[in-house]
Amino acid sequence: MNLPDADDPLDNAVVAARLFTLAPKLFGGMVLRGSSPARDALVAALGEAIALRRMPGHVDDERLLGGIDLAASLSAGKPVRQSGLIEEASGGALIAGMAERLDASIAGRLAQMLDAPLDEGQAALVLCDDATEPDEAPPVSLMERLAFLCDLSASRRWQGVELAPAAGNLADVAPLDDDAMKALAATAAMLGVDSLRALIFAGEAARGLAALAGRGSIIDADLSGAVRLVLAPRATRLPPQDAEEPPPEEQQEPPPPPPDGERDNAEDSDQQQQEPDLSEILVEAARAAIPADLLAQLAQGKAPRRSSSSGTGQKRKAATRGKPLGARPGMPRGGAKLALIDSLRAAVPWQQVRRQEQGASPDAPILMRKEDLRIRRFEERAARVTIFAVDASGSAAAARLAEAKGAVELMLAQAYVTRSEVALVAFRGESAELLLPPTRSLTRARRALSELPGGGGTPLATGLNAARECAEAVIARGRSAALVILTDGRANIAADGSPGRPQAKADAEAAAKAIYARGIDTLVVDISARPGPEGAALAQALGGRFLALPRADARMLQAAINAAQPALAA
Repeated sequence: MNLPDADDPLDNAVVAARLFTLAPKLFGGMVLRGSSPARDALVAALGEAIALRRMPGHVDDERLLGGIDLAASLSAGKPVRQSGLIEEASGGALIAGMAERLDASIAGRLAQMLDAPLDEGQAALVLCDDATEPDEAPPVSLMERLAFLCDLSASRRWQGVELAPAAGNLADVAPLDDDAMKALAATAAMLGVDSLRALIFAGEAARGLAALAGRGSIIDADLSGAVRLVLAPRATRLPPQDAEEPPPEEQQEPPPPPPDGERDNAEDSDQQQQEPDLSEILVEAARAAIPADLLAQLAQGKAPRRSSSSGTGQKRKAATRGKPLGARPGMPRGGAKLALIDSLRAAVPWQQVRRQEQGASPDAPILMRKEDLRIRRFEERAARVTIFAVDASGSAAAARLAEAKGAVELMLAQAYVTRSEVALVAFRGESAELLLPPTRSLTRARRALSELPGGGGTPLATGLNAARECAEAVIARGRSAALVILTDGRANIAADGSPGRPQAKADAEAAAKAIYARGIDTLVVDISARPGPEGAALAQALGGRFLALPRADARMLQAAINAAQPALAA
């Protein structure tokens, strides 16, 4: 089957969906990125071709894998099994919305489902990725096991989506020969796709394209289509450009013509040499199919990053509130809540044995034991506190303090959205002072920031120690802390208040190592007119990141901090 040059991402997605419905378990499934009418239309068409079973975002192991039907078991007086979503979707596919937020434990269960043998009749998987940031994506363990990654966020049409039946059968298509597999492998290597699963998917997709067209063997167009559908969306680098043609050699007198028999052989050899290599055809097909946004990233040498952190605070287990997780065995004490239904479900399978042991009648109440008790688990994001440590010394103090004030106010304006707080430490002369304790109050911050002092020496070690103490206090209260240090790194006041650059530098390095040992996220920002090497050296000692932002204003500073926070939290 020849793939047309698609002007809309939906065109390739429809072909991928036809391949998927041809052999759902073989291809594993699809990732459909971008909430749009095009995706809704494609999902509706998939629902008409195969059985789709919706998976709720809060699904737990019991509902996914099956278990004891508590109500039926209590009514019947014996364990009654309840089927899970995977079993109910057998032969079809599970569809998961907001897949970028899928819990890691559920992703592991789904990966086990996809790894099951083909003859077990397990379900395939369709992931709807609603992420808006480039670094957000469904779990890599699932994307690795799904053949088709389709980005429909830029699609501009949604009408007329139909999945026409195949003209042939996949079982009737001959396997790929060695030359075709070598060409696919070479193309995958040029695109930086190092997954063996992706290579296998590409080979099966080529056979599937031949089956859609009613052919019994693949042609070059099928291989090109498989590259466009499977390998191009996974590219992590651009294929190398064609080498420049060598300059033409000086014209020489043509040699005498060979005899007739040798002439025919020579002409056949020339024709073979003029035929383009199959891998070159596939590379060109991949280059044409790489999405524009991914193409721009790869052109800049930036491979796609997949990060699950958002910079709004680290995840942590909680006993009383947050996102519900699966119950676990335990005693309901220390604030933990009893999971009554899960406890009963754990006790029901043992009732017949326990009643026989105790000589109780079959109608006796449920016999509970300590090991049956289950407690609820929750996960919540800790509030994130960004601590600004501002160098208020020297002639550049006014500029640094002005931009720090503006950045603090801008970050506080979004505090209620990101569940973040802001604190401010200023150091100058021989001391450091916590001018603004962690707060979300914009009024309080403006009052504290209205009259910040400036000028004097640079007690960098004292400032770093004060920032570390503030961060440790934040962490002790169950929140996550990040340090943003605005300085050029040129210390001239030691930790004991005495002047002298050598001792001040040594004390600052010791204070930085103490922060690094504590595992506190740090970002060093040098907004001086001429950034020197001291700021980068300080960031290295802190084990953090360094940004040189000469002449940065408050909004630029805020944007840089927000951009760095996901990497700091990773």
